[in-house]
Amino acid sequence: MNTTILLLLFAPLVGFLTTLFLGKKLGKTVSGVIGTLAVALSFVATLTLFFSINADGKAITFHLADWFSIGNIKINFSFLFDQLSVLWLLFVTGIGSLIHIYSISYMHEDENMHKFFSYLNLFVFFMITLVAGSNLLIMFIGWEGVGLCSYLLIGFWYKNQDYNDAAKKAFIMNRIGDLGFLIGIFILGHLFGTLEFLEIKALLGKDVITPSLLSIAALCLFIGACGKSAQLPLATWLPDAMAGPTPVSALIHAATMVTAGIFMITRMNFLFDLTPDVQNVIAIVGAITAIVAASIGLVQNDIKKVLAYSTVSQLGLMFLALGLGAYEVAVFHVITHAFFKACLFLGSGSVIHALHGEQDMRNMGGLRKVMPITFWTMMISTLAISGIFPFSGFWSKDEILMTAFHGNIPLWIIGSIASIMTAFYMFRLMYLTFFNDFRGTEEQKHHLHESPALITIPLVILATLAAIGGAISLPGNSWLNHYLAPLFKKHEAHHLDGQAYMLMAIATVGALVGIGIAYSKYLKKKEIPVADSEIKGLHKVLSNKYYLDEIYMATIVKPIYMISSFAKKYVEKFISKAVIGLGGATYALSIKGKKIQNGNIGVYLFAFIFGMVGFLVYVFIIRDLK
Repeated sequence: MNTTILLLLFAPLVGFLTTLFLGKKLGKTVSGVIGTLAVALSFVATLTLFFSINADGKAITFHLADWFSIGNIKINFSFLFDQLSVLWLLFVTGIGSLIHIYSISYMHEDENMHKFFSYLNLFVFFMITLVAGSNLLIMFIGWEGVGLCSYLLIGFWYKNQDYNDAAKKAFIMNRIGDLGFLIGIFILGHLFGTLEFLEIKALLGKDVITPSLLSIAALCLFIGACGKSAQLPLATWLPDAMAGPTPVSALIHAATMVTAGIFMITRMNFLFDLTPDVQNVIAIVGAITAIVAASIGLVQNDIKKVLAYSTVSQLGLMFLALGLGAYEVAVFHVITHAFFKACLFLGSGSVIHALHGEQDMRNMGGLRKVMPITFWTMMISTLAISGIFPFSGFWSKDEILMTAFHGNIPLWIIGSIASIMTAFYMFRLMYLTFFNDFRGTEEQKHHLHESPALITIPLVILATLAAIGGAISLPGNSWLNHYLAPLFKKHEAHHLDGQAYMLMAIATVGALVGIGIAYSKYLKKKEIPVADSEIKGLHKVLSNKYYLDEIYMATIVKPIYMISSFAKKYVEKFISKAVIGLGGATYALSIKGKKIQNGNIGVYLFAFIFGMVGFLVYVFIIRDLK
């Protein structure tokens, strides 16, 4: 078993080192194959661990090395493989393998393809570290590592300054959240004298901790989760992250890294269960994020931006479930979302590939006949994310809304409205992209074609999972809930009674309403979104993302620039002159002082006698007077 764990942990790291240092010599295809095999080996190792844990239910702790100790806190470099971490690793490495396969074809024309695969492998390595770490500090190493890889991959096409700016924005906004996470770690280390998850859980059961400090720690951890999982007010970096290559959007910014915040809160569920006030904050922030992001997605015309805001909205629904204490429901939606959103992003990449880089849906249309595999796989995933029976998203989204209905009616209403918006903008995307007549250039039309097999095969696999993935947690017969039961307090399962059917019907009707409006506008009436210069009113507010970036620029960035400018102009000059003045005074004194050192023995004797007299006066007269 130790060999299996080592293979799981370090195969992507070996792949990273190999493709980084030897990739250029090995060539693009070989680099792609090595990078893919590295992640595939981790996936096979994860499967082995999954079957073992599923069979006996026993978690595995793997102690790699003693790290360091500070006072009474001892930190081990160790890993915890239990139901939650292994389940998470399954889709990290599984979907990661599919996206690596996809990237072999998608990135083949890029001159730095070997570097791209090395970064992807490094990301998978850090994601495994984040998920499998047995304590908060190992998790934090993975947490910072995936942030670094996100920065490298968003700005992968670094010759475009806008992409560099997007990478810096993501990096800086994540650092804000990470500071909160780090403060939370310090507080927990102070409270418990350990950072090991299992030890903290055991100590919490003894009720010896100050509740106020516990709430502060939980709130700080949630701030960290807001940064990594793009929740308001730290959500604006994710749409800009679409500057990276499409496989990056699918792997990092849809299926894996952005779910790290959900994983961390789920892992620390025993802490959040004792801080109900923080749970309420999580639920409210999640609901607001869901509806704000969904409303912005209604008017986006960049195909990847639509999916980006959809991701932020779906993450908000997951946080809504977490805030209501339904951790297994949040995990369920994380899994189904990974299937259909990865498929949608890869499908958008297939469209962009066919149109030679075009991302504006106003310049698409009519692709259904020339790209049938891309169309049908994206349609299945669109039905799933819209919550249409019997696709996977129907079951997981229904569980979240049902939980909200039983826990907080206003939040249920907000979540339901966000879901209706989701159905509208996703079918808006499908109708504008695949139906009616093609609106691109003649040259683009002449080169339209279905994508190669290395692109379409991952699409078919992910679409299949998006269609049937909901079977892992059906109402009244949930394998997932049973599998995760040892990790959580008993959560009330929702059975198929009259109320459940009513809520399902409401959700389905809402989704059909959203789809119907999109059908009427973009298929029946064949409307095309107006040019950016003609956008007015509320449409303009939504198109400009509620001016959140402008608000941050006015209230945070510009004041910091003003303070730094003032400091540079006045404070630095004052400090500089003060330091130079002290140096000048010292120099002037030294000039005068060195004149005394002229070799005149009489002067030296006078100084000696004067000093001795002063010393004797102090010892025998002044000191006695005191």
